[in-house]
Amino acid sequence: MTEDIIFQGWSGVMRVLIVGSLAYAYLIVLLRVSGKRTLAKLNAFDLVVTVAIGSTLATILLSNSVALIEGITALTLLAVLQFCMAWLSVRSRWFARAVRSEPTLLLRDGQLCHDAMRRVRVTEEELMTVLRANGHSARPDQAAAIILESDGSFSVLGAGETSRPARKAAM
Repeated sequence: MTEDIIFQGWSGVMRVLIVGSLAYAYLIVLLRVSGKRTLAKLNAFDLVVTVAIGSTLATILLSNSVALIEGITALTLLAVLQFCMAWLSVRSRWFARAVRSEPTLLLRDGQLCHDAMRRVRVTEEELMTVLRANGHSARPDQAAAIILESDGSFSVLGAGETSRPARKAAM
């Protein structure tokens, strides 16, 4: 019984090596063909697809009940669905608004936007961390704006930087 927990035989190891290598190679080709957007960190749907691709690859590798072709079909389906979501988002403003979150202004001219912070569940301490990470003192009056971007990162504009692109800090 304990032997099965540690080692179940060479056929299982060989299956993982062969199927895993083929599935991984296919995934690399699929990601190259489908473009950068497939694994982009842009919105909740991109995150879901990224997690689903990882889960699908793990299932292909470790489940004897999933054939390689079924796994390849599942990976392809995820990439096609992600492409469709991106295609629709670019062509339909309504659809884009429905699937993407909008950036949220959390600090303006040194003043915290408490209602917005509450709505997106960001604390004052987290904003102070974002300020420090971007080279500002932990004083809100030292920044013109802090924006929670749709991908979950924070953009910080220092005083006098309103016309230049923001530096981003991941949180």
